[in-house]
Amino acid sequence: MHLPTHLSADQIQSLLPPAMAQRFSARNADDDGAGLARRSFLKLATASGFALGAFPLVAGAQQGVAPAAAGLKADRQPAAFVKIARDGVVTVTINRLEFGQGTHTGLAMVLAEELDADWSRVKAVHGNADPAYNDPAFGMQITGGSTAVKHSYTQYRELGARTRAMLVAAAAKQWNVPASSLATERGVVIGPGGKKLGYGELAEAAMQQPVPMEVTLKDPARFKLIGQPTTRLDSQAKSSGQQDFGMDVRLPGMLTAVLTHPPVFGSKVAALDDAAARAVPGVKAVMRVPLHDGGEGVAVVATGYWAAKQGRDALKVQWNDAGREKVDSAQQLASYRALAAKTGNLKHDADISALATAPNKISAEFVFPYLAHAPMEPLNCTVQIQGSGASAQATVWTGTQMPGLDAAAAARTLGIKPEQVTMNVQMAGGGFGRRGLLTSDFVTEACTIAKATQAAGLSAAVRTVWSREDDMRGGYYRPMHVHRAEIGFDAQGKVLAWDHVIVGQSIMAGTFFAPMMVKNGVDETMVEGMGKPYDVPMRLSAHHPQLNVPVLWWRSVGSTHTGYVMETLIDEIARATKQDPVAYRMKLMDSKAVRHRAALQLAVDKSGYGKKTLPAGRAWGVAVHESFDSVVAYVVEASVDNGTPKLHQVTAGVHCNLAVNPKSVEAQIQGGALMGLSMCLPGAAITLKDGVVEQSNFGDFAVPRITDMPAIAVHIVPSADAPTGVGEPGLPPLAPAFANAIARLTGKPLRELPFKMA
Repeated sequence: MHLPTHLSADQIQSLLPPAMAQRFSARNADDDGAGLARRSFLKLATASGFALGAFPLVAGAQQGVAPAAAGLKADRQPAAFVKIARDGVVTVTINRLEFGQGTHTGLAMVLAEELDADWSRVKAVHGNADPAYNDPAFGMQITGGSTAVKHSYTQYRELGARTRAMLVAAAAKQWNVPASSLATERGVVIGPGGKKLGYGELAEAAMQQPVPMEVTLKDPARFKLIGQPTTRLDSQAKSSGQQDFGMDVRLPGMLTAVLTHPPVFGSKVAALDDAAARAVPGVKAVMRVPLHDGGEGVAVVATGYWAAKQGRDALKVQWNDAGREKVDSAQQLASYRALAAKTGNLKHDADISALATAPNKISAEFVFPYLAHAPMEPLNCTVQIQGSGASAQATVWTGTQMPGLDAAAAARTLGIKPEQVTMNVQMAGGGFGRRGLLTSDFVTEACTIAKATQAAGLSAAVRTVWSREDDMRGGYYRPMHVHRAEIGFDAQGKVLAWDHVIVGQSIMAGTFFAPMMVKNGVDETMVEGMGKPYDVPMRLSAHHPQLNVPVLWWRSVGSTHTGYVMETLIDEIARATKQDPVAYRMKLMDSKAVRHRAALQLAVDKSGYGKKTLPAGRAWGVAVHESFDSVVAYVVEASVDNGTPKLHQVTAGVHCNLAVNPKSVEAQIQGGALMGLSMCLPGAAITLKDGVVEQSNFGDFAVPRITDMPAIAVHIVPSADAPTGVGEPGLPPLAPAFANAIARLTGKPLRELPFKMA
């Protein structure tokens, strides 16, 4: 997922819808008080004792007026983030969705490090739609772009340090000694003569202390948690089947809904026979409902999922798709190829006149299909409406990457104010961008169904559940792309001219980010990664055709295709000029590519590349790519068995600056590599015929099985610089490294994903 990282608060506010802009403005208004008020911490009485801080769940907090110390914004105060119970258990609220990337553990580690907490007594929970949980760089709530630790690293360090300072101040007051004479360790304040007070004992008194504006952060040399391989906080619950996800929400009297979407995107119901559906035991209502894209669907509401599904299966629906484009993948490819032959809107306009006289040339076309996100947990959202009309209150349970945006969308759909919506963010079983949608499609659909259910006289919470087939055919795919490259180079591999055209739908067009992310008619997310880090004169242009297929960011966004194109073409030039692919890359990289060189060299050194002898029939493959400010290099071993490519060994060199939790880095690189491998497998494509998606489940949309998984060794370049992200950068270089190994075995470049060997 990719969002602009360079927007100012004013720029973001100008792009938001009016209601969100007003809340954003209130959230970012500086408190002009001169001092730090004692009201900076709220007292929260619980069964286990007092807690340091409280979560701002009141309506006022939802409007952006959460209690705040003067001069310090809500996202910088511990009140919304730290709760310390009488028994010393520390609960850290995380401002990002946890959906497998390890954010809850990573940010809890960062805060606990500065707090000097006892890690064995630290827990993590989700935040809600309160503006205190905005991304401090974006100024809005978002989990995406591998930004969680990157953007909140300093924020959570300061939150921990402020909390620690208040606990120390409370102990100093109780012992009547200078705060500077005290120390902290593992959840305890240590005083003169070895006296000790646990954080739980001090929490109530600490709440009375002012929040310090300025804090001194630890010298990284003193870190005890950060940088240590640490088991994730959610690993036991997930590995034992005890973890609840959004799909697991259960409320008294709750009903379950399934929705029939039109087979052609944006179509409406022409005729409906629902008699058989209504006769299914457990079915309570069948309703035609409007969809977010102007189309129409049919919802079946029942006492449980199976009854709802049986009811939906019994529906007889005729669809009106008049006026809706019926995309056909074969025709689409032909039209894309025609566009790729023409220069599009320019991103870079280097002089390519040398192309005509270059002694060596490569002319290449690359084809990339639509891809489904296919998370293990399909989409779902539970909505409970209490009261009616403009005074109603709504509670939403869902795994969302944008809780603030989705809460605003829920309010708009239900006809109430945002402060009348309570958003409960749930653990999610994957998403890869699909749960961070600017149209809030699955949330607005769930709210529409809940509202219609209430209007039908049914007073109950409604859980809307997507099946795997719904999820696969329900829209929002990684766009299909065609690349055309014309490259001229000399005998030494010096690139003399590079003319490059990309064709694909824009994912930013029509969104409120378009003014900042679509420049000169080029969607920045589609061309990211092109050219870099190599010193090559490139004319780069793009075409953005509009089609009736909803598209969205997919893990690592544009780098899913640009990384493949760049790294396979660079390898092809190396082969054509009979140069070692590693040495050639090192020579061609520009002077700023220090991190690229370090990551690539680490992968080379650890893999044994160039030193060990590979088994017969195997070849090395190499690729390196930067995305979301982190660099990943892969050196792989692959073979071809009876015409089928096989990946055996992957060695990764990762430069993500400081690795907060090396275990999470390793897991994310492994997961990214596996998802990168998925792009290579036969059947890894979404195709359309007469406007209808042809795939429906894992039987016809390939994902890697355990037998496809290679051995993966992950090595991290040591660094003390502020961390960058790892959720997405592990994906892009895997497919080109694999393809480069196959090309060395067969002598033929692979210019289409998934791989086609014939």
